[in-house]
Amino acid sequence: MPMKASAAILYEVNKPLVVEDVDVLEPGPHEVLVRFRANGVCHSDLHVMTGDYPHPLPVVLGHEASGVVDRVGPGVESVKAGDHVCSSYIPSCGRCSYCINGTPTLCALRDRPRWFMLDGTPRFRRGGEGIHHFLQVSGYATHAVLPEDSVIPIRKDAPLDVACLVSCGVLAGAGPVINRAKVPPGASVAVFGCGGVGLNTIQAAHMVGAGKIIAVDVLPQKLAWAEEFGATHVVDASKEDPVARVQAIAGGGGVDFAFEVVGLQKTIEQALLSTHRGGMAVVVGVCPAGTRLSIDPTMFLQQRVLTGTSFGGGHQRTDVPMLIDLFMTGRYRLRELISRRMPLAEINEAFDLLRNGEVKRSVIVYE
Repeated sequence: MPMKASAAILYEVNKPLVVEDVDVLEPGPHEVLVRFRANGVCHSDLHVMTGDYPHPLPVVLGHEASGVVDRVGPGVESVKAGDHVCSSYIPSCGRCSYCINGTPTLCALRDRPRWFMLDGTPRFRRGGEGIHHFLQVSGYATHAVLPEDSVIPIRKDAPLDVACLVSCGVLAGAGPVINRAKVPPGASVAVFGCGGVGLNTIQAAHMVGAGKIIAVDVLPQKLAWAEEFGATHVVDASKEDPVARVQAIAGGGGVDFAFEVVGLQKTIEQALLSTHRGGMAVVVGVCPAGTRLSIDPTMFLQQRVLTGTSFGGGHQRTDVPMLIDLFMTGRYRLRELISRRMPLAEINEAFDLLRNGEVKRSVIVYE
């Protein structure tokens, strides 16, 4: 028999989410039914709501989730009922060439449609009609079915309303510093965009011992947050040329590493321009569909590198527990990232706060 769950559903682009009851079907083979405890409010969901990231509708959004395994389908071996888990919006099958070669965030399962389960059918229904999943997570629901490859077991003493942040924003922000750029101690770093993800890029740069950490944003409160998380310098891009200012702070030539955590053509180009010859710019922000760049190719002849990451560019099944361990031992700040805890009924207000830049991160918490 299907079970009832409360879920936030997007029926139309640029319309509010609708919170209502849905039916959740039983987990199939290699699937897991999770009772969610919390889900962070992330800009990637907002891209779907505004139409910047086209997605089949209706859909239950949410991808930065944590919860407790309720029950499992046939063949599940990695988790059992009662286990605490974080979601992984990029699955890792452990069998494809990407996973075997050490790049599981590029797993071949990403090539399949992510709005249904692997068998091509949904596990949400309302009024007899199927409802799409988002990235096979759909964390804005009290319960959801996920593929086994999309859940990561975590320690049971970690608070789930905090641990959920690692399922996207924390790893997406910190991972590029640790895994992709491999920032060494003393390096100079610029971070364009100081929201919930960018603050983790700053925090990770501080944790690995970067020298100058230059935060760039257009909102004063975000620059103040950046200083709280380890920025040594701040640049208000609404008042001065951020490229010239970053270059000047770095000593004239530019920084060793620049991270773009906004998802705009302009800021990606600025990040690359702010690096010195031989420097690296890493794109972290999710751009609206159709975004294109205009770059002078001679920058590449000067051995600058423009690259990107996905879910931190490392090994999500070990990186998520690792960051939670760092938090539990007092070496990584997670609680300080949360500005608001809100019930599912206030999810549209939570997205308004995100749009206005009023929060570092809001978390939807389920009773």
